[in-house]
Amino acid sequence: MPRFIIILFLIFASTSSWGDAISASSVTDEATFPGQVSRLNESGQLMRVRVEFKNAKFLNKGDRVEFWNETYPNQRCVAKVLARSNTHLLFQVPEYKTCIIKVQLTTGSTLHFWSQDLENNLKTAHELVKILQRKRMAMLARKRFHQRELDGHVEKVEAVNRRFEVLRQKLEAEWQKELANLEEDKSETFVKYKQSETSLNEIESKLESYRIFDHNFSEDRWSLDPELYFKK
Repeated sequence: MPRFIIILFLIFASTSSWGDAISASSVTDEATFPGQVSRLNESGQLMRVRVEFKNAKFLNKGDRVEFWNETYPNQRCVAKVLARSNTHLLFQVPEYKTCIIKVQLTTGSTLHFWSQDLENNLKTAHELVKILQRKRMAMLARKRFHQRELDGHVEKVEAVNRRFEVLRQKLEAEWQKELANLEEDKSETFVKYKQSETSLNEIESKLESYRIFDHNFSEDRWSLDPELYFKK
């Protein structure tokens, strides 16, 4: 686990200056975009503009936008975002009639737009991206760490198998040795048993040979009445 902490520290150190590299001018550039007027509505002071910039998703309803004609960059008008789709923005232009002349506002004309609200939203997004990038790098490092652990699992299993195979062989050898010792003890005991049996038979034979009887007379049972028995 200490290795994983060191990896995280190095990653954070290498990415700590990522957000600092984003300058104010780059954010301003990101908040400036072109658009082509696709429809105008004088009575409603509305202007629908076709846009093709990906940062449009950071424009919200109610955001304030400045727009101008590229030929006269210092003559600008103000509009407010009313709605947004994937390809169009709908603006309300408070000074509609003035802007018609001021920026030569006509259907089909291409205008430039800039929004302080969009710039602020982008700055916030950059901060969030910086945090998410750090989290991503941390999670990526953790994932790689666990991936190495998973990759090493097979080797660990093989090492355990080898270690226990050695132990198994050693245990089996000791087992066979103990069985052999038991067989040897059995053989020796059997030999001693047979020797004891032989000696016992010899003793029994000698006891029979040297057997002494208590008397030398025998009863003559010639009658059914025991009173008539006699020894002879």
